[in-house]
Amino acid sequence: MDNHYRNIGKIVSIFGLKGEMIVQHHLGNKISPAKIRVIFLEQKKEELLPFFISSARKKNEDELLVKLEGVEDKEAAAKYLRREVWLRADELNVHTRKDNPIGWVGYHVFDAGKDLGPVLEVIEQPHQVLCRLEIQSREVLIPVNEETLDKMDHAGKRVLLNLPDGLLAVYLG
Repeated sequence: MDNHYRNIGKIVSIFGLKGEMIVQHHLGNKISPAKIRVIFLEQKKEELLPFFISSARKKNEDELLVKLEGVEDKEAAAKYLRREVWLRADELNVHTRKDNPIGWVGYHVFDAGKDLGPVLEVIEQPHQVLCRLEIQSREVLIPVNEETLDKMDHAGKRVLLNLPDGLLAVYLG
C-alpha cells in the first residue's frame, strides 16, 4: 500500500438503523472524531476510495461511531462491513498523539547504534508493538516493548532499541 495512507482500523459492525458503523481503531484515546472529515476504504486490494463523514463520535476507547455521507440505512452500511479504514498520513498527526505507535511508520529503527532501516508497518499487540522492516530483501518483525525499547526520538524519527542476541539471525540466517 502507498506510504501516503495509514491503516487506522476496520469497520466491525453496524450500529442502529440509520447507517452508522462501528470502526475499531488504533488511534488511541486522545482523538477528536469530529475533526475527521474523510476516510479511505479499500474497494479492491490496494485501491482506496475516499468517503466523506457526516458524523463521527467516540463509542469507547478503541471504537468510533461513524456515519458516511450517502449511507442512510443498515442495508447500505452492510456492504462496508470488515473493510479496512485508512487516513492520509499527513492527517494522522492531527488525530493522534505523537507517541502513538501508528505514527512510527517511516521512523528508522536502530539496534545498538546500527540503522536497521525504516518502519514499513506497525502491528499492535496486547503486550508489545511489532515493527515490520525489510532487511536484506527479507521481512523482519522487530518487537518494541519494555525490554527492547531504549529510547524513542520523535524529533529525529528514530526508535532506539537493544534487541536480544540472535533475533535478527532468525530472520536473516
